[in-house]
Amino acid sequence: MTEFRVLVLGCGALAREVSGLLQAHQGLEVDVEYLPASLHSRPERISGELRKRLARHVHNYDRILLGYADCGTGGEIDKVCEDFEIERLPGSHCYEFYLAPGEFEQLHAENPATFYLTDYLAKHFDRLVIRLLGIDRHPELLDLYFGNYERVLYLAQVVDPDLTAAASDAADRLGLPLEVQAVGYGQLERALETVGMTPISAPALTVGR
Repeated sequence: MTEFRVLVLGCGALAREVSGLLQAHQGLEVDVEYLPASLHSRPERISGELRKRLARHVHNYDRILLGYADCGTGGEIDKVCEDFEIERLPGSHCYEFYLAPGEFEQLHAENPATFYLTDYLAKHFDRLVIRLLGIDRHPELLDLYFGNYERVLYLAQVVDPDLTAAASDAADRLGLPLEVQAVGYGQLERALETVGMTPISAPALTVGR
């Protein structure tokens, strides 16, 4: 029998979550490759990097799942999927596919002035937000970037006091109230199920990044 080969080609910001889900299903034969998480802050470069990787891999796998939502690319990742006849994770952003279908739209309607955190963004908030936006060097930029926000909503993939504390610190840096919602892996888990996984209970995963 010919081996059915599957590749998950994803954002490095999802490494812990994808690795944890795969480790919970050790019998599943899936190859995983990550692009640098720093592309999270340079969305204009994502589609080009994906095309380079896919050009190398597309003929070696029977199925490929992109571990990206739209991620600020303005539909460019969808064009990549169309050109290579593959699929990606649902939604526009990582904080959308960690929720159930339609839940992000509901949250946004309740308060569109919300800044969202995931586990990864909470843990690396200083590097990915404060330093990348230059707020550490120019504190006056804080109000320019975040003056119109009214709250921080932390969508937690795992229950981890250290990550909750990091989210609280991030909210304090922004001068905004924090709300925490434990969401697990949402549509990310369901997307990975399409390559043969069985649903599991997300809070049981404690794999460190």
